[in-house]
Amino acid sequence: MKVWNLKDEQVEALIGQVLRIGTMLSCGITFIGLCVFMVHNASAIPHYHIFLSGLGQFYGPHTLLQHVMHGQATALMELGILLLIATPVARVAFLVAAFGLERDGMYVGVSGLVLAILLYSIFFSQ
Repeated sequence: MKVWNLKDEQVEALIGQVLRIGTMLSCGITFIGLCVFMVHNASAIPHYHIFLSGLGQFYGPHTLLQHVMHGQATALMELGILLLIATPVARVAFLVAAFGLERDGMYVGVSGLVLAILLYSIFFSQ
């Protein structure tokens, strides 16, 4: 028995909107970060004969928003990439909620398991 009167097509349309909005927001923030980076480094001369194989500085979740608020280009691009990673996770979380509203226990369980695996791989991978 369905509690909500959402048809499957409506749920699919809402999931499409979640994916579309997440992707567009991610691309927009990453593009803004790229533009800020290009403005601040417009006069930099690249040294193509020197190769530095070290990793750049990545921000943790606590400091990322502080650097974004200060308009730091690399933080903006990192936020955009994190939003791109979070978009499919949000889709699965939306599916868990939608199946829960429809009281479809099997699909809630399967979607919940997929969500748990995604979150585990994001937070506990090395």
